[in-house]
Amino acid sequence: MQDEVNEKTVSLCIRGGKITAQLLKAAMRKALAQMEQEKAKQKQQSKVQKQQDDKAKDKSYRGKQTMEKLMRQNVQLSNIEITDGNIKSFERVAKKYSIDFSLKKDTTAKPPRYFVFFKARDADVMTAAFKEYTGKSLNKTKKPSVRAKLKDAITQAKDKNREREKTKQKEKEPTL
Repeated sequence: MQDEVNEKTVSLCIRGGKITAQLLKAAMRKALAQMEQEKAKQKQQSKVQKQQDDKAKDKSYRGKQTMEKLMRQNVQLSNIEITDGNIKSFERVAKKYSIDFSLKKDTTAKPPRYFVFFKARDADVMTAAFKEYTGKSLNKTKKPSVRAKLKDAITQAKDKNREREKTKQKEKEPTL
């Protein structure tokens, strides 16, 4: 069964009044040569396609990358300074907007500063991403902490418990 699957069938059609062995031999050689040319052509096309895919992969870096990869894309770079040490939250926002960027840490300043380098053509997208990032960071500072919420909930529960005990004591008192 497996041998039958592996075998291939080729049909060869020849028009003619009288077919000789030499004519059949020449037709078969011509058909084989044509098949080999098609195989070679397919191999060459696959090589070209593979090279194009490799080039596309080189240029299609997205998100956080090294400065070298960003500079290799031959575009003008712009930068913005971030003083906040919480870079991970910015990376999430940049990934959402699919911005190609690189982070550099400036250790010469006493509190370390971070520079975000990005493509100049992404400036509008970058400003939108930065607005979202700053909005999120401001909301985090305004939001009360979970511990503070927990303390408030505990005090409210204690107050409610005291009120219940008072009402129970009033109900238990005998009336005269």
